[in-house]
Amino acid sequence: MIDRRAVTGRSAGGFLRTVALGGSPMTHALIAACSLVFVISPLSGLSPVPGGADARLAAQAGYFEHWGVIPNELWDGPARVLLTPLTALFVHGSWVHLLGNMLFLYVFGAMTEERMGRIGFTFFYVICGYLALVAYAAAHATSDQTLVGASGAISAVLGAFLYLFPRARVTSLFPFLFFLPLRFPAWIVLVFWFVLQWLAVQGAGSGGPGVAYLAHVVGFALGFLYAWGRYRRTDRVKAPAAATEGERQP
Repeated sequence: MIDRRAVTGRSAGGFLRTVALGGSPMTHALIAACSLVFVISPLSGLSPVPGGADARLAAQAGYFEHWGVIPNELWDGPARVLLTPLTALFVHGSWVHLLGNMLFLYVFGAMTEERMGRIGFTFFYVICGYLALVAYAAAHATSDQTLVGASGAISAVLGAFLYLFPRARVTSLFPFLFFLPLRFPAWIVLVFWFVLQWLAVQGAGSGGPGVAYLAHVVGFALGFLYAWGRYRRTDRVKAPAAATEGERQP
């Protein structure tokens, strides 16, 4: 899904370097980890659960409660629950939830990892994802709805991508245009996506939305601010970056 043309940019030392796609093992490892966790969980429907449909629903509810973030327990519960914003990053509620998030991570993660480096990208992904979920829990401190998914972390990747590769050509499919593929600079697509998330936050009310739009907004802002703070003294990619394709929102 990514055109593997090289992207020319500047390193911290001011010398031109080539960002060659394909060297993004941590992006692939994160996708593999999320996929494996989902497949072996009771949420995928692939693992047998004795007792029929009711037993499966109970197993799924228990799985969410054990590994997901429950806002009203995060602040007053045992110390163990402070790890749930980390474990929740690898838990997804459905095949659609998983595939949508992994598509975005695959499309935007590779180039971001190339720029940040494997270790830096991994810490960036985990820390921003953790903070995005904690921010959501703080804003909905009385909610008992379980929060799971890598959306906050992937939103941070989108924010960093916007700063690092604003001129990358992104191919998007728009349902209201009969899924006609159109190519736009990354800054147009990602700013438009961010505005949609922000508007969704405003319309979600205070009861806690089914989709954690606030975690998307916080993650995106954290990713952009981190990239700005880390790379503002170096030149961003100036040549047209490799084209990417995206279809679903995280």
